[in-house]
Amino acid sequence: MTALSPQPRVFLTAEWQSLLMVNYAIDPAVLRPLIPRGVELDLWQGQALVSMVGFLFLQTRVLGVPIPFHRNFEEVNLRFYVRRETPEGWRRGVTFVREIVPRRAIAVLARALYNEPYVACPMRHQITSSTCEYGWHFAGGWNSLSAEFHGEPVLLGEGRAEEFIFEHYWGYTRLRDGSTAEYQVEHPRWRAWTAENPRLEGEMAALYGAEFAQVLGRAPVSAFLAEGSEISVRRGAGMGAATGRVISDQGPAALDALFSDY
Repeated sequence: MTALSPQPRVFLTAEWQSLLMVNYAIDPAVLRPLIPRGVELDLWQGQALVSMVGFLFLQTRVLGVPIPFHRNFEEVNLRFYVRRETPEGWRRGVTFVREIVPRRAIAVLARALYNEPYVACPMRHQITSSTCEYGWHFAGGWNSLSAEFHGEPVLLGEGRAEEFIFEHYWGYTRLRDGSTAEYQVEHPRWRAWTAENPRLEGEMAALYGAEFAQVLGRAPVSAFLAEGSEISVRRGAGMGAATGRVISDQGPAALDALFSDY
């Protein structure tokens, strides 16, 4: 009997809260150059989707260590959906086009260890009992992602659009040598609202390019706001023998030294 491989260690823990996801249909041809090796597009009812996502990253710990001044922050990202077939079944995941955070050290760490496409910009948010808005300053002005919500959130229903959007538990990213890194994100099933009057405003072409800006200028096909929960991100693993180091096992002192420079 073959022994099961041990799970990679938990690299990061945090709380993800108030996740606003505004979703757009897109021509798969726009996404194909960005698909990491070894995965394929994951379609919703035959349609490729991209999502603009804003959320709060709270109580962040790296290798169990809280980093001063880098625990609580906003993130806005543009992502699309992929999947990989394994002997255990399909692993459904996401690949990021761009991820925005407010602190340079966070972006540096994510690019260095995961090769994720992070940039650092001034950011802000405003969340009330019926509205949610995330903003980022780029190309000389403020951009924003916002929506309204009402009533009580409901548990994500199986086979529904909101389940497809939220229930992807793997991340896939292209490494510098062209190979692919895979990492697992763990969290319970969330409750969510159907968001109303979603709006994306600002200069999208400078950040995402003309093709994505055209897509993001259309009416979204859906929008949801999830409550969120505690999450864990496990250490990345390479797909394929040629893959080099993905996540270093730096100790707390090394990580603290990295962040102290920012």
